[in-house]
Parts: sequence; C-alpha cells; structure tokens
Amino acid sequence: MCRNITPLRGLEPAATDEEIQAAALQFVRKVSGVGTVTDKTRDAIERAVAEITASTTRLLAELPPRKQPPATVPPLRRPEVRARIAAKAAKS
Repeated sequence: MCRNITPLRGLEPAATDEEIQAAALQFVRKVSGVGTVTDKTRDAIERAVAEITASTTRLLAELPPRKQPPATVPPLRRPEVRARIAAKAAKS
C-alpha cells in the first residue's frame, strides 16, 4: 500500500521526531486520499498524524535492534531534500 514510506527502524542515528512525523503524515495522506490539507481537513489530519506519530515512536522503542540498517536513506537525511526544505523555509 504505502511502498514509498522509508523504514525507520535501525537507522544510525535513530529516527528523529521529524522523520517519524513525516512518515505519519505520508501514511495519513495516502490512506485518506487527502493530498493537500485544507481548513476542512486540518483538524482530522493533524489529530491522525499525532496519534500515528506517537504509536510509531512507541513501536520503534519497543522493537529489538535491527540486524541490518535499512537499504535506503530516509528522505529527510538526503542532502537534496534538506536543501529544498531550507530553500522553502528561506522564502517564508
């Protein structure tokens, strides 16, 4: 279903809160079919993201260590993505 969500378990250093929240938002957008958050969808989306972020954080903390790191680098750790986020923030 959500093939493009990057595995967060086993990252070194461990997955950040920002990475977990980004994965939760991606999941919520995928299952809800909501691509753009509007005033009508904001509360429901934010509530779902918060719940999934909390559940994911607990899950990652409770699982045993992973024997091998994930095969792909999470998007928020890629230099080109970080540069795009920084450029967008600079425009604001």
